[in-house]
Amino acid sequence: MKKILVTGGAGFIGSHLCKRLLENGNEVICLDNFFTGSKDNIIDLIDNPYFEVIRHDVEEKILLEVDEIYNLACPASPIHYQFDPVKTIRTSVMGAINMLDIAKNSKAKILQASTSEVYGDPEIHPQLETYRGNVNPIGIRACYDEGKRCAETLFFDYHREYGVDIKVIRIFNTYGPNMAINDGRVVSNFIIQAIQNKDITIYGDGNQTRSFQYVDDLIDGMIKMMDSIETGPINLGNPDEFTILELAQKIIELTNSTSKIIFKKLPQDDPKQRQPDITLAKIKLNWKPNIKLENGLIKTIKYFKEIL
Repeated sequence: MKKILVTGGAGFIGSHLCKRLLENGNEVICLDNFFTGSKDNIIDLIDNPYFEVIRHDVEEKILLEVDEIYNLACPASPIHYQFDPVKTIRTSVMGAINMLDIAKNSKAKILQASTSEVYGDPEIHPQLETYRGNVNPIGIRACYDEGKRCAETLFFDYHREYGVDIKVIRIFNTYGPNMAINDGRVVSNFIIQAIQNKDITIYGDGNQTRSFQYVDDLIDGMIKMMDSIETGPINLGNPDEFTILELAQKIIELTNSTSKIIFKKLPQDDPKQRQPDITLAKIKLNWKPNIKLENGLIKTIKYFKEIL
């Protein structure tokens, strides 16, 4: 039995990870300040004797002895990470330092949940791990984009200087149950608007593309990465690419909604294309996503219908 720390463990992805790690026979410590995480996401795990919850902000130091760390703590949706941009970048940078110090002192493996946002508004398509990105360092999204880029720098410097066993993954758009109602992400926004038969809001002309992976596929990839000898970075995402307009139309169809699609101005620095090249994940981790968009959307729609 391994003792595993999951920062941001009450969040959307973190809660799914905690559940899977417990199912795999591990002891799990969920660390969360509950800014965007929710106790509802982990309520079913509370009675498990091998599950522990600590309310704590990763910006502050904490002393723990663990075998593995999954560092997921950081608001991931534009609404939340732009609410307090200074807090966002401090969470990424100070959180990385504090978790890396625990890994260094415990001789633990540590995985950084980085993001496709490190590629910015990409000038190459699809995005390879060797691409260094096109990020606006002073834009409204920079608190998140540059915070995650700096965290990657810290991980590799701790690896080179102190020999810390690091793993860096770059997560592409992910969706599924436990997404927050108010997180502002495109899948949850569209589903909620469609269920309520409200206008579905598309920013821009809807021709910008995204690649959507279901959360269970991501969790598989994260655990494979932790168990591998790789340091990364490695892209984890679904390479099937859809326009935002296609996504809206598919959700309207699956919900039998009467919603109409309306268009608004595209926010600053919003990427026009997003598609992962997952060749490295296939070769190094023997991983690829298995859940098709429609099947994942059906499960996610069911979740939102139950909680609304």
